[in-house]
Amino acid sequence: MPRWTIGVEIELLAPPGGSRRDLAERVAVLRGGRATRIFHPQAEPSLVPGVPVFETLTLGFAVTDAAGAPVARFVDDLTLRNDLAATMPPKPGWYRIAADDARFARLLARHCRAEAPLERVLDGALPLFGGTVERKEGGIRRLSDAEGATIALAAPLPGERERPCEIITPPIAADHGRVLKALLAPARDLGFGLPDEGAVHLHFDGRALQDAAALQALLRILAEQGPELRRICRTNPRCRRLGPYGRELLDAAFAEDFADLPWPEAAARLIEAGATKYCDFNILNLLTGRLDKTTFEVRILPPTLDAAEIVGHAELFEGLIRRAVG
Repeated sequence: MPRWTIGVEIELLAPPGGSRRDLAERVAVLRGGRATRIFHPQAEPSLVPGVPVFETLTLGFAVTDAAGAPVARFVDDLTLRNDLAATMPPKPGWYRIAADDARFARLLARHCRAEAPLERVLDGALPLFGGTVERKEGGIRRLSDAEGATIALAAPLPGERERPCEIITPPIAADHGRVLKALLAPARDLGFGLPDEGAVHLHFDGRALQDAAALQALLRILAEQGPELRRICRTNPRCRRLGPYGRELLDAAFAEDFADLPWPEAAARLIEAGATKYCDFNILNLLTGRLDKTTFEVRILPPTLDAAEIVGHAELFEGLIRRAVG
């Protein structure tokens, strides 16, 4: 059983006609708590010239227990596409908000109400931007500022996008298997399955790795054993946004002076060398200085509804981290 504090992300798919809301509400009932509708931020590739990505807010659900403590969040994952019938009509009540600036998206999440219907959801941002909300073709709502510049669009959710369900747990300090079983058993009961491009991600508390020598040791293990770890873990070949570290990052990490660097300087060097979230083993959260998410993320695990399988993989990588930190 792991002894490390670990946050777990499990990508699942609701059965046709179902949604992530179903699982969130079932878990809330089982825990004597409640499921609250929330906005979940994600970046989505854009087809608009000059706009590389849209920053989107999709609908998710945060479940708390009878005492009000967080149990898990149940959210969309835009990388899950292959199983969805995109031509299906939007499901009533489901929508997303898109902006071309992450700062706008964060402001919209703070000032708009996720519980509001599509027709009214952008109204909460009117006092902030001082513009108007217009109705456009296809049920779309457009928020513009006082000069008429577009701030955001709220639109019906494309076909079956309510079916993807990524379970995001809070950090789990003990009884990892029991906690995960309590989330996955109701998912199985409701007929949730495994997405074609799905994965499981593990976020290990990374504070012990915020040391240049320890991180260098871990990166060396991962660089040398990466292909074998993929084989052992049976990485899903259809999973998106994976890959090995770039040569520039490894050169920076394995430089002769790296292990002796103060942590802020070591972190800055790796960021400059191109550290990114979208790889097999994400170290970016260790480097950016965010106190709320100081984690080392393992991204190569296959999708599963088996808590024991997740725990076994967690034990494997906990062992590698312990080797690195000495």
